[in-house]
Amino acid sequence: MAPIWKRIAIYGLLLAVAAIGLQWLDYQRLARTHWDDIYALCIALAFLGLGVFVGARAFAGARKPPAFDGNPKAQAALGISARELAVLQEIVAGRSNKEIAGRLHIAPSTVKTHVARLYEKLGAKRRTDAVNRARELGLVP
Repeated sequence: MAPIWKRIAIYGLLLAVAAIGLQWLDYQRLARTHWDDIYALCIALAFLGLGVFVGARAFAGARKPPAFDGNPKAQAALGISARELAVLQEIVAGRSNKEIAGRLHIAPSTVKTHVARLYEKLGAKRRTDAVNRARELGLVP
């Protein structure tokens, strides 16, 4: 007499063969009655694959935005130093004078001086005016 696990394996194999047979018969019925739908589906999938392939090729180079140069001509024309530009970038990031001083390793009074000079050079009265003007000139992204 065969062990129980062999009987279970044989029974499972027979059920699997029967299920595959029923699926095959169902597929045959489906293929005969809806052959035009299956044909249209295959064509649609082929065009979908072609569209994804062509789209990926067409837009492969468009993913990289152009490098930001900071408009060196406007920076030179206004006389903005590299340190003032660094302070301006921190202002654009929304940091306070104390935070800017900590990040740039300078004294808070030096930050106040740089901010005052930036206001003069950009013709601004407050931080938002300075940020808007700097964006208009292309000094910051």
